[in-house]
Amino acid sequence: MKLKFYFLLTLCTIFLTDKNNLQAQDSTTSTTDFSELSESFLKRLKSKKDTEDLQNILANTTIKELDNALDTNDKRLAFWINIYNAYIQVILQKNPDLYADRGSFFKKKQITIAGETVSFAKIEHGIIRKSQYEYGLGYIRKWFPNKFERKLRVNKPVYNVHFALNCGAIDCPPVAIYEWERLDEQFKKGTKTYLERTTEYNADAKEVAVTSLFNWFRGDFGGKCGVNKILKKNGLIPLTKGIDLTYKNYDWTLDLDNFIDL
Repeated sequence: MKLKFYFLLTLCTIFLTDKNNLQAQDSTTSTTDFSELSESFLKRLKSKKDTEDLQNILANTTIKELDNALDTNDKRLAFWINIYNAYIQVILQKNPDLYADRGSFFKKKQITIAGETVSFAKIEHGIIRKSQYEYGLGYIRKWFPNKFERKLRVNKPVYNVHFALNCGAIDCPPVAIYEWERLDEQFKKGTKTYLERTTEYNADAKEVAVTSLFNWFRGDFGGKCGVNKILKKNGLIPLTKGIDLTYKNYDWTLDLDNFIDL
């Protein structure tokens, strides 16, 4: 009986020890504030400081941990915009020649997050735009996104991301450090700032020349009517009807370290 008792006691001790170890591990791994990490990533880049430790944390986390941490739509939007913009700087600062073939650059799997290596296209169209087909003009959703995309994509995409994502070119929006707590305010400022810079209204011809982003992702903006509403809302055209849209050529000249405070 004594031997049996000691055997059971030993098993219980081992079980409780393992359980406590697991709880301690969970507590350790769940303490990462990924929103703060994404902001720190850009702050360090802006200050020309090393970011390798942050990249390692992102690479070695899990889908589950990241999914649980990014528990609101605003957290997901701010995190992924910051991560996208940060890796544009990291990769192109190291090897600007990659930008010579932009098609390959954006499609290449070169960013490791939660154990999976993904492309800029995956982050933009799969995660931030919620599984939109890249060439669908904002009207066609992907049918079979993988687990990484399904678990980590935003719940509700918003058009403002197009004026927040920096693709490395002169005509891209500048890089801001987005904070989920004041994301709406930053989106409004960033959208207005970018559109004021890229929009030209000709009152005599009743014509407005706008960024090609409005053309490439027209469905995200609600079509031509939606674009006009956005322009009027930002004080760039006086009315929404009877005004023709034209799209400017996009300047793809590489332009890094283009930061802005919002």
